[in-house]
Amino acid sequence: MEDYKLGAMETRFAELIWANAPISSGELVKLCQKELEWKKSTTYTMLRRLCQRGIFQNQEGLVSPLLSQAEFHGLQSEKFIEETFQGSLPAFLTAFTRRKKLTDQEIQALEELIRRKGEE
Repeated sequence: MEDYKLGAMETRFAELIWANAPISSGELVKLCQKELEWKKSTTYTMLRRLCQRGIFQNQEGLVSPLLSQAEFHGLQSEKFIEETFQGSLPAFLTAFTRRKKLTDQEIQALEELIRRKGEE
């Protein structure tokens, strides 16, 4: 599985791309200079790194996501559960609910999700 863990600055950079995609690489440089105070070389280094990891692409100067933000977060969640709970969603939910009481609305939403997934 690809490495879908991002550091703090990688996350901020990725969020800028998702919020503005598709965006020309030149405009991305300007945006990163304004928002992150990065130099052009820093932006291109970070972009190349995230493109190599299969999250974004830079085709002919146009930067666009290969994964939506939701898809990316889903992959991060899967990897976390795989690494921490040996892939067991029930073990994750058990650990999670030991520390946080679920509201009635959260319980209903989870029950509905389970019901829908069971019908697929």
